[in-house]
Amino acid sequence: MSSNLSHPAVVQLCYENVNGSCIKSPYSPGSQVLLYAAFGSASVLPVFGNLLVMTSVLHFKQLHSPTNFLIASLACADFLVEVTVMPFSMVRSVDSCWYFGAQFCTLHSCCDVAFCYSSVFHLCFISIDRYIAVTDPLVYPTKFTVSVSGICVGISWILPIVYSGAVFYTGVNDDGMEELVSALNCIDGCQIAVNQDWVLVDFLLFFIPTLVMIILYSKIFLIAKQQAIKIETTSSKAESSSESYKARVAKRERKAAKTLGVTVVTFMISWLPYTIDTLIDAFMSFITPAYIYEICCWGAYYNSAMNPLIYALFYPWFRKAIKLILSGKLLKNSSSTIRLFSE
Repeated sequence: MSSNLSHPAVVQLCYENVNGSCIKSPYSPGSQVLLYAAFGSASVLPVFGNLLVMTSVLHFKQLHSPTNFLIASLACADFLVEVTVMPFSMVRSVDSCWYFGAQFCTLHSCCDVAFCYSSVFHLCFISIDRYIAVTDPLVYPTKFTVSVSGICVGISWILPIVYSGAVFYTGVNDDGMEELVSALNCIDGCQIAVNQDWVLVDFLLFFIPTLVMIILYSKIFLIAKQQAIKIETTSSKAESSSESYKARVAKRERKAAKTLGVTVVTFMISWLPYTIDTLIDAFMSFITPAYIYEICCWGAYYNSAMNPLIYALFYPWFRKAIKLILSGKLLKNSSSTIRLFSE
């Protein structure tokens, strides 16, 4: 007689026959292939996009400007997220296992936090740069110089790295959460717990620069609208050469500000769900299902892939630079002096 009782699903472990091993995800082999393909494309393709951005800005002399140096540094932060964070997070998300050791788990968490906050700071400084350029385009070159841009780049890298290293390597991130850490602790796992105090600090580190960006870009668009109206009302009148030049400069700076505004909006859309989710979890006993957390987390990671696409859509000089790089003309001695756009 056949039994109608259903057999319980076999629990797979990351390492069979090892006591305390983490439980492996229940995905079928087909589902795992699809997930690896989706996450892998998000990890590999943007690497080339951000490499193209960095190569374009650093190689072509016409692109050597304070704003573009910030953009190249932002591309470097995105590149490092894709190289040092996303591939290993992909394995953890799909298999629910960590095969890379406890020490690298801590390093991976540090890189994750450091490079992501580096992106936030870069975008904040870029918004300040664009605000100065739009509000006073003729004086802007003397205010936001290459040296000032270098200081902004240094701050955008040093502060996040020091912060993430201090938090994760001292262990203050999970103070008061010993029971949860013990429950999460298993062999070949990499679940980093962060207590309420440090979740609040993380939220403020995201929220304050984002608020600055929102305020500055709101002002930028208001000023851009006023300038556009002024140009339209004076277009029928005879303009002096200085007024005409100022109008052209203002138009160029407004266009650049709008493009970088799209970058900021994309960043907020990508990162806001993850930031809110971590805040809710910390104060409501981690109620978010694992798959929701993974969706929010990878939504944030995907932001690293978006910036090169935005540049390709809005910057003609970037499209031209890509053609020159892919055609091999970059190897010519005089390639660095090629003009990508008219002054």
